[in-house]
Amino acid sequence: MRTKTIDHFLRATWQAVSKMYNEEASRYGATMATGLALLSIDAEEGVPSTSLGPRMGMESTSLSRTLKTMENQGLIRREPNPEDGRGVLIRLTKEGLEKRSLSREVVMQFNQAIEADVSPEELESFYKVIALILQKVQEKSIFIPQKQVS
Repeated sequence: MRTKTIDHFLRATWQAVSKMYNEEASRYGATMATGLALLSIDAEEGVPSTSLGPRMGMESTSLSRTLKTMENQGLIRREPNPEDGRGVLIRLTKEGLEKRSLSREVVMQFNQAIEADVSPEELESFYKVIALILQKVQEKSIFIPQKQVS
């Protein structure tokens, strides 16, 4: 029997969650990326386009494609950023606000389903472990460079 590793569980779980969200989003003619973008855009202030990618953890090419689709669907509009003449603000349209609300409901339903079967202590431990993994990855402290042997 193959030993399961931490990264195996992270990857398998994220793939299953991603598939679940995409299946749910497809019922509304959307994708998980669209839902995530809607939730990442401030409903009142909008968001500078340059900060949306890092906020979502998405590469610029994928983000550009997602935003173009969202703009074509009438979910967002682009406006000049009054604080940065070269920048663009991404704002939600009325339709975008409605879809954002729906996306939020889907995420809350997922959280409630998990929280119903997990104790608060178990959930707190999960958050601590996930935060530690993220910290170690961001600090690049997992793989320590070794001296090269000649």
